[in-house]
Amino acid sequence: MSQQGKHRILMVSDFFYPNFGGVENHIYYLSQCLMKLGHKVVVMTHAYKNRSGVRYMTGGLKVYYVPWKPFLMQNTLPTFYGTLPIVRTILIRERISIVHGHQAFSTLCHEALMHARTMGYKVVFTDHSLYGFADVGSIHMNKVLQFTLADVSQAICVSHTSKENTVLRSGLPPERVFVIPNAVDTAMFKPAPERLSSHEIVIVVISRLVYRKGADLLVEVIPEVCRLHPNVRFIIGGDGPKRVRLEEMREKHSLQDRVDMLGAVPHAKVQSILITGHIFLNSSLTEAFCIAILEAASCGLLTVSTRVGGVPEVLPDDMIVLAEPDPSDMVLAITKAIHLLPQIDPQAMHDRMKKLYSWHDVAKRTEIVYDRALNCPNQNLVERLPRYLSCGAWAGKLFCVVMIIDFLFWRLLQLWQPDRDVEVVPHINLTSPQSGEEMWDSCAADERCR
Repeated sequence: MSQQGKHRILMVSDFFYPNFGGVENHIYYLSQCLMKLGHKVVVMTHAYKNRSGVRYMTGGLKVYYVPWKPFLMQNTLPTFYGTLPIVRTILIRERISIVHGHQAFSTLCHEALMHARTMGYKVVFTDHSLYGFADVGSIHMNKVLQFTLADVSQAICVSHTSKENTVLRSGLPPERVFVIPNAVDTAMFKPAPERLSSHEIVIVVISRLVYRKGADLLVEVIPEVCRLHPNVRFIIGGDGPKRVRLEEMREKHSLQDRVDMLGAVPHAKVQSILITGHIFLNSSLTEAFCIAILEAASCGLLTVSTRVGGVPEVLPDDMIVLAEPDPSDMVLAITKAIHLLPQIDPQAMHDRMKKLYSWHDVAKRTEIVYDRALNCPNQNLVERLPRYLSCGAWAGKLFCVVMIIDFLFWRLLQLWQPDRDVEVVPHINLTSPQSGEEMWDSCAADERCR
C-alpha cells in the first residue's frame, strides 16, 4: 500500500460490462465508490467480442479484458494454470495488495483466487447466488467452491440467507463470512415527475427470461390476472430461452394489447420503463438478493415478489407483497398489491430508499473486510495444504496436487521472468469528486461507449 490504510484492489470476474446484470453493476459501483475513498481499483475480466486489452472507464477505473473468450454462459474455459502468467503480470504491474473475486459461477474468479493465494496475496470472495445440494450441477459447484474458499482470507455474502447457504456449501467458518447487501443508485432511479393515473394499472417485469427467474410462472400468472382485472396491463422487458413461451401465451389468450414484450433492455433505459408502471413483479425461483427490486422501489413502484432466498430481507413489509412461488398465490398477491396502490407515495418510497441503501455505505463496509483480510497471518504452502486435505478423502488429495503444481509453475515463471523485470505501472490519480447525478451521467456515457 502506497498510503497508510489505502488498498490496491484487483476485482476479478467473468461478469462485467459490456455484459449486463447484478454482478456487473455491483462490481462497477463498488469500484467507483472505493476509488472515491482513495483506494486504487483495477478490474480483470475476459474479452468480449472485439473488446480486448486495457480500457478505462469513469473516474479512471482500469479494466483488463484478457484475451480469453467465453465458451458457456459468459464463462471462460477452465484451464487451471493457463491464466497464471497474465494474473501474475497484472498483480505485479499494478502492485495489487488484495484480490477480490466475484460470483461462484465465474471460472476466471476461481483461477485468479487460486493463483493469488499461491503468490501469497490476501483474497476476498463475494458470493452473489444461492445453490442447492441435491442436483449434479450444484454438487459439482459446491465442491469447486469448497476448494476456492478453503484458503480464502475473508468472504462476503449479499444476504443472511446467502451466508447460511455459502457456509453450508463450503464449510467456511461463519466468523469469516460477512453480510454486505447490494445497493441502488438512487440518483439514477427516480420516480416519475407526476403521479400516474390509476385508471389503468401497469405491472412491470424486467428480468432474464429463464427458468431460474420464474418465466414459467409468468406464463400461468399473467392470463389469470388479466381475466380478474380488466384494467391491468403488463410490460415485460428482457430476453432469454423462455421468451417463446411468453409469446405463445400472449397469442393463445389474445393478450397482444395487454402484454407488451420489449425484448432485451439496456440498463440505461430500465428507469424509463419502471416509471411507466405501478407494480413491479419478480417471479424468481431462487435469489440471493435481487437488485432489480431495489431499483423498482427507488422508482416508487410497489413490489410483488416470490418469497425465496434473501428476497424477504430486501425491503420493509409495507414496500413489498410476498407470495409463494405458486401461480394461485402470486395472483392473490398481485390482487392485494392493486388494492394497496392508493396508499403508496412514490416520492416517499424513493426518499426511504436513499436512507436504506447506498453504494458508499457498501464500499465503507467492504473496506473493513479488506482491513481484516490484510491482518490475516501469512502462511507458506506447507501450512496451507492441510486446509485442502480437509475437503474430502479423494478431493482433498487432488486439491493438494493442484496447488503444488500451481506453486511449481509460479516458481518456474519467477525464474523465467523475475518480478523485477515486470514493468510497474506508475500511479496516476484520475478520480475527481462527483455527485450522484454526475456519477450516473458518467455511467450513461460509459454505456454509450460500450
